[in-house]
Amino acid sequence: MFKRKLFILCLLFPLTAEVFEGYTLFTPGGQSGNATTYLKSNDLSDFNTWSHSNSPASMPYLIAGDEAGWENTLLIYPYRVNNPTMESGGVGGGVQCLTWDGNLIWSHTISNTNYQHHHDVEPLPNGNVLMIAWEKKTSIEAYAAGRQTINNSLNQMWATAIFEIQGNNNGGGDVVWEWHIWDHLVQDADSGDDNYGVVADHPELFDINNGNVGSDNGPGGANADWMHFNAISYNSEFDQIVLSSRFQDEIFVIDHSTTTEEAASHSGGNSGKGGDFLYRWGNPQNYDRGNNADHILGDQHGINWIPEGYPGEGNFILFNNGSNEAVEFIPPVDQNGNYFIEDNQPYGPDDTIWDSPSVSTQMQGGAFRQPNGNTLVTDCDSGLIKEYSDSGSIEWSYSHPGNNSTIARAQKYKLDHFDNIVNVLPGDVNNDGLINILDVVSTVNIVLGMADWVDAADYNDDGVINVLDIVSIVNVILNS
Repeated sequence: MFKRKLFILCLLFPLTAEVFEGYTLFTPGGQSGNATTYLKSNDLSDFNTWSHSNSPASMPYLIAGDEAGWENTLLIYPYRVNNPTMESGGVGGGVQCLTWDGNLIWSHTISNTNYQHHHDVEPLPNGNVLMIAWEKKTSIEAYAAGRQTINNSLNQMWATAIFEIQGNNNGGGDVVWEWHIWDHLVQDADSGDDNYGVVADHPELFDINNGNVGSDNGPGGANADWMHFNAISYNSEFDQIVLSSRFQDEIFVIDHSTTTEEAASHSGGNSGKGGDFLYRWGNPQNYDRGNNADHILGDQHGINWIPEGYPGEGNFILFNNGSNEAVEFIPPVDQNGNYFIEDNQPYGPDDTIWDSPSVSTQMQGGAFRQPNGNTLVTDCDSGLIKEYSDSGSIEWSYSHPGNNSTIARAQKYKLDHFDNIVNVLPGDVNNDGLINILDVVSTVNIVLGMADWVDAADYNDDGVINVLDIVSIVNVILNS
């Protein structure tokens, strides 16, 4: 009899797209000076907030502290310094590590004669933080490296460096690893330079003569921004980093398992390729392969790997501003993190496998897959966050109030990311210390929409309360 009732429940409540239950983190921009980071529940109430004296450079991140529990969760906040040494879109300058209560643990600034942080940061599993920075080169240095033209009155060329920062006991940060694109260039204009070669033969290197070098019309006046890397993400399985270049319409993967010395070379690390590109995608004409049909990305932001256990795990997802949509694609990678490319052909794939409904934003934007298959998409210009199902229906949305509000990117965290915030026994829906038929009834009422969300009802912790949780709770009762 009980099994028959469970079968009827399955017929009544088929598995359909639903909003993913979690906490959404973001920092609105568009205003100078002070800023607030919000962590919102699905009902749009503030689960926590952090106040800042500097505006955001990009999106914030949450990481676990040394101990479990919400009170030990840490906020990583990239911010704009007051007087940056180089200025263009997305300028930042610093990163802070804050407690749940907003107390500063450490901070690190990259804003000096040679380097200026901009846009994104990426927390690593060990608590260190990756930072993107412009690296200033003079026109003399650029010409010596084979560059043929400089497109700005500063007579500079801002290359790119990635720094890994480790917080120290003095409230600051130390550089423990770094990578520079200047070590991985090729050009076919000057045969007298060491980096001379056939561009199409070296997809692992970047053509120094590709694209403009800044302009005299950017935000803040003249700039020498060449690559405009706007997002960085990390894959712990492969120990790899992916970067997004807006100006070059490409994403690039590099090896993080290298030492700093190996990262400056063409050998070493898990890949054996040092700091050279392991993979690139979006515009193969940058390395003289493919054609216009292969130029898929345009002004993209927010590249990241879909996490293990999520639908599409291991794939890449990003917001492609040029086509007004979030896109997902499958990289040609094996289980060891090696990427396949055919001779004289561009890196695959030929196309994306999933595209979101149309979302238009010129500045930033992002896309993050959720554990239930939904995708959280941010429209930066409008300060709008939407959660789409796989079929494109809107399951949840948030619009930040106020004029000129922008949101670079937002990310949603699973409820169990803060596993000590709500100390519940899975399956004990009515919180009486027991798991029995009353909890089954309570869960059924939640599925029917007759009762509000209760964490304990999501027994399998997939962010959705449905018939699978009912079956799991019943099995607990039958086996007790």
